[in-house]
Amino acid sequence: MQRTIFITDDNETNLIAARSALASHYRVMTLTSASRMFDLLEKVIPDLILLDIRMPEMDGFEALERLKSNPRYVNIPVIFLTSVVDTSMEARGFERGAIDFITKPFSPAVLLNRIKTHLDIDLIIRERTAEIEDQKERIRHLKNSVVHVVADMVEKRDLTTGGHNDRIAEFVRILLTAMLEQGVYPDETEGLDFELFVSSARLHDVGKIAIPDNILNKPGKLTDEEFVIMKTHADEGRSIIEQITDRTRFRNPPMATESSSNENDSPRAVAIDDTFLSYARLFAGYHHERWDGKGYPYGLSGRTIPIHGRVMAFADVYDALVSERPYKRPFTHDESVSIIMENAGTQFDPVIALVFYSVRDQFHAMQEAMKDQSAHHP
Repeated sequence: MQRTIFITDDNETNLIAARSALASHYRVMTLTSASRMFDLLEKVIPDLILLDIRMPEMDGFEALERLKSNPRYVNIPVIFLTSVVDTSMEARGFERGAIDFITKPFSPAVLLNRIKTHLDIDLIIRERTAEIEDQKERIRHLKNSVVHVVADMVEKRDLTTGGHNDRIAEFVRILLTAMLEQGVYPDETEGLDFELFVSSARLHDVGKIAIPDNILNKPGKLTDEEFVIMKTHADEGRSIIEQITDRTRFRNPPMATESSSNENDSPRAVAIDDTFLSYARLFAGYHHERWDGKGYPYGLSGRTIPIHGRVMAFADVYDALVSERPYKRPFTHDESVSIIMENAGTQFDPVIALVFYSVRDQFHAMQEAMKDQSAHHP
């Protein structure tokens, strides 16, 4: 398919010369102003833009900034056409995203060869980017598959919490979506990978692998000694994810840095090179902390508890309340919401509690839908 080039210049002579040099090799569209270029961009996305710098109304630099600020146009290569080039002008152009400067009057052969070179480079970049994105998608799919398998293994050991991980993931999805929409804690939520956040939530109870069956599946209430053992699942889960991280961290380039949330964090646990594992680690280690500092295993309070733990607290407790257990009846949805809201500011983050309350009906609808699904597919 013939590649498309826009030539934007207010000088008719320059347009004719450029068209003459390129028309036999490319589909060329000439435009006499930046405003006309943007009008045409609504209908046609070119493979490359030749852009004059000195034009009335909107000059080349303004047009370039506008191009680079629009996701639809940001990847279009832009070459400046100019009769005068100095060091400061070049620096300004390259800083704003131009890939080259061609001086007017230009040689047709030079113009043609420079454009061919840049289009070839752009094609290689696009192909490599597509390959990388495909690899990332394959890795994401693999991780999700591993998460489901591991989470199912843990859940099958705990005979009292069937379907818990599926429900937890959906509750986390609902709550995080609302937090993002309402602009809650932007300093903690901006930049989060939404799907990895939701998926990794399934590993919050991975530490239960280390809990003996006689305690994990005890039909009655745990003794104080047994509860001490049960509480270790949070730190055990954190440790398991750390071990996975340590085995993989040197095979991948650094992707994320986590600030220490606990003074006992070891150096190896602070620099985590995989976003997915860092999320899973935070869910596993901090989902039983309390806003007032009376939780476990670290006794953190307030916003020193990672956002993962504070969000999970709502999903985990709501599911526990509305679910039947050998030692308790299931609470109704309204009773469960009341219990959670009564403990906002003590057990739960009071700001996230308001978000939870705003989506309580979505929690209820999801809980009912998954209960019906479980009934039809035991």
